[in-house]
Amino acid sequence: MENPPRGLPVPPALGAAALPPGTYAGQVVLVTGGGTGLGKAIATEFARLGADLVSAPRRAAPHTAAGGEVAPDPGAGRVTAAVCDIRDPERVADVFDAAQAAFGLPDVLVNNAAANFPSPAEDLSPNAWRAVVDITLTGTWFMTREFGRRHLAAGTGGSIVNIGASYAWTGGPGFAHSAAAKAGVKSLVETLAVEWGPYGIQINGLVPGLFPHGDMSEDIRGGLERAAPDAKDARQPALRVGAPRELGWAATFLASPYARFVTGHTLVVDGANWQRRSVVNPEVVPIRTQLGRGPFTSSP
Repeated sequence: MENPPRGLPVPPALGAAALPPGTYAGQVVLVTGGGTGLGKAIATEFARLGADLVSAPRRAAPHTAAGGEVAPDPGAGRVTAAVCDIRDPERVADVFDAAQAAFGLPDVLVNNAAANFPSPAEDLSPNAWRAVVDITLTGTWFMTREFGRRHLAAGTGGSIVNIGASYAWTGGPGFAHSAAAKAGVKSLVETLAVEWGPYGIQINGLVPGLFPHGDMSEDIRGGLERAAPDAKDARQPALRVGAPRELGWAATFLASPYARFVTGHTLVVDGANWQRRSVVNPEVVPIRTQLGRGPFTSSP
């Protein structure tokens, strides 16, 4: 008789460490969007390993609400916040100045901040397109450029982790703006790994799968509930969703001394969900229908 499916094992408990204690002691880590959601989960794991952490939220309020949760352990590094709109290169320079004044030049940059919402491509206005691309791609580039230029000028190495998305490979119906931006982010990883590798700067991508958390947008949460109100786990090959700390462990590994020869790579942490295929494809349902939109009518 065939063994019943049981999925992948659950991860170690929250607070467990994937790397030796103090791996990041004496290092400065800058995380954009580090005050909420998956950014906070990533920031927390760096702080637990001793990093001095600079969280760069777009607004002050989210970080203020989460500030006490970012460095919860004895031996964790110091934490500060520097509000930054990453679409503005002058503000980007300011956040690096603030980080250097507080702790020193960041050794690690995690480009986590992004924007997204579902929409049929034909409904995207120019402003809607720019809003997502300017934050997700251009903002990531401004942060990366500032990090690289400061390290090149100082003659020091460093590590960058860009948070990506699996539809950078596959395309993202319903998310044309975000998929295009994330494809650009993936290309930056592959391009800059070659350009900056000779100077000791490594850059990798990290793609999360389904990691439910309390800061998910209503659009994303609503989509999950419509698709699988009682069966999110059954829709994953792992038969479970991810725990945010698992993404944090992956990020701390990619930027660590134990991964120095890994660069130009994008690691997907999603329990193989993006590679799932059906033996017989399901019936095609247009994106407009999936999103509950009526027939398209062009404006005058």
